[in-house]
Amino acid sequence: MPPAPEATGHVRLPPGGPVAMPSPPQDTAQADPGATTLAVLLIGPAGAGKTSVAKYWAEHRHVPTAHISLDDVREWVRSGFADPQSGWNDHSEAQYRLARRTCGFAARNFLANGISCILDDAVFPDRPVVGLGGWKRHVGPGLLPVVLLPGLEIVLERNARRSGNRRLTDEEVARIHGRMAGWYGSGLPIIDNSQLDVPGTARLLDDVLTRAIASPPQW
Repeated sequence: MPPAPEATGHVRLPPGGPVAMPSPPQDTAQADPGATTLAVLLIGPAGAGKTSVAKYWAEHRHVPTAHISLDDVREWVRSGFADPQSGWNDHSEAQYRLARRTCGFAARNFLANGISCILDDAVFPDRPVVGLGGWKRHVGPGLLPVVLLPGLEIVLERNARRSGNRRLTDEEVARIHGRMAGWYGSGLPIIDNSQLDVPGTARLLDDVLTRAIASPPQW
């Protein structure tokens, strides 16, 4: 029996299970034979270009792909938003954790329905439990982390072009960038996009992911 419509005219969906999604057209699916369903975590400091690269990469794949930005999800909270720039405290930490769980839930739903996703976040190497470990718990063991780490002068220049609460002080940018240097020697793939534009960085990201799929990193 089909679900009965509610008084509002909406039809109640059956509980659980993936949503049936149509397959991409055959010629589109074959345009990139190496394409597969992926979950990518793009890591980097403020001003690294994570969001721009992630959005471009998602838009130019030959298979359905979603971009999930942690900062965008954090800012879903309008009244009562705990801005870390006003001081990192229990409220901002709680909202960050909630946003990450929300992103992970969305990513799992996309993956369950055959849609790849790329997430971006400033994950610090000296906080593995709430960083990579947390993302792995929320998204799943197949998550592929890649670090985007241009030079300090580049992130300072890019940060200066930002506005609103996305723009940080030079001191904060330098502090974050310094902490990100801990990724060197971690075994994670690192892309220095200091001299690359967004399309060039996205192409290099594809190359890195191809190698990671062939030989998954141990993290």
